[in-house]
Amino acid sequence: MLRGAELPVQSEWIIFVVILAVTGLFGVTVAVLPRSWIAKACGRNRDDARLFLAPLKWLGSFAAVSYCVALVAFLAPNRWNLDQQLMFPLCPLYFVKMTFDPSLAMTFLLFGPMNAGVYGAVGLIFGCGLLAFGNRRPS
Repeated sequence: MLRGAELPVQSEWIIFVVILAVTGLFGVTVAVLPRSWIAKACGRNRDDARLFLAPLKWLGSFAAVSYCVALVAFLAPNRWNLDQQLMFPLCPLYFVKMTFDPSLAMTFLLFGPMNAGVYGAVGLIFGCGLLAFGNRRPS
């Protein structure tokens, strides 16, 4: 339980909180935009199936990988000495493991899906960026 005492000063971690907040705000913004605006920004037809299929593929792949990272972070023995500054950006809920020891069921059913949701949103941003800026042709 005292592993939380090893955390660095709070000001060093603020960049991660800001990045997660910006990611969440962008994901919510994209979710509520009308389809015609998204199609216009991406330079595609409103009825193009790739308009939403590509970002969803990225969302799913990022979510699956981050769920696995959360499980590895939980199941890793303490002797591995995982670097906190590396693990916190990869798995924000690693902080929970550092402060108290959650159960396996809580990790599988709560913390893993939450981590997958966070990085699924990052995948969505990446997929939307590729869709919007990936196939630009000069006019």
